[in-house]
Amino acid sequence: MPLIKTSNPALGANTFRNVPGQYGTLNGGSLNGAIDATGRMTLNGTVNKTGLLLLLAVATAAWTWYEFLQTGDLSVAGPLVAVGAIGGLIVALVTTFKKEWSPVTAPLYALLEGLVLGGLSAVFNLRYPGIAMQAVGLTFGTLFVLLLAYRSGLIKVTEKFRLGVVAATGGIMLFYFAEILLGFFGINFISINSGGVIGIGFSLIVVGVAALNLVLDFDFVEQGVTYGVPKYMEWYAAFGIMVTLVWLYLEMLRLLAKIRSRN
Repeated sequence: MPLIKTSNPALGANTFRNVPGQYGTLNGGSLNGAIDATGRMTLNGTVNKTGLLLLLAVATAAWTWYEFLQTGDLSVAGPLVAVGAIGGLIVALVTTFKKEWSPVTAPLYALLEGLVLGGLSAVFNLRYPGIAMQAVGLTFGTLFVLLLAYRSGLIKVTEKFRLGVVAATGGIMLFYFAEILLGFFGINFISINSGGVIGIGFSLIVVGVAALNLVLDFDFVEQGVTYGVPKYMEWYAAFGIMVTLVWLYLEMLRLLAKIRSRN
């Protein structure tokens, strides 16, 4: 069984290859070493751990939100968002390279990302009341619809589908990176970041690509269960899904802000 590809950096093509653990390693799609049934990754276990990570993120997001709304001062949310963003990036990189640490690093990542989501959501919501709940509803609505579509076979993950999503995601990431670099030289893409037709159209495309990454994540998790990799990979898979959900939510927030700015 060939290893599949996904554009999610946490669930890359080699995620289930050479997985370290007491049960042996996975090479070329076959497990070297026997894994007891109780020690294998399961779908239910991955779903439960994903739910736990979401709860942790919501907890710290709610705390950051409350702290900001108490004062309405950006200087309160700013440091929390910065700590969450920088800390989350570091923990994400560690988790990616040390998958066996994911039972500890995945919850830590969720807590740190909650700081970012809570702070940014509060700032956006202050300017556009109700926008945060709209973004949450759209994000989870998209998650459940795509999960149902995937499980029912309505969306089939073919090689062309994977390559298309991977290419689109890579292009978006490169554009964002170039935009950041050019910003230091005073070059800004006003039409892309505004509430005009071009800006909203761009955000719709990005939201669509982020959503399709969830389909690849579902398929990749299913492959991991089929391979019977060590149980700690449930945490790692849940972490990978969290990465996509965080991206999708932020893009939903950005899209809604552009639409609301037109009013």
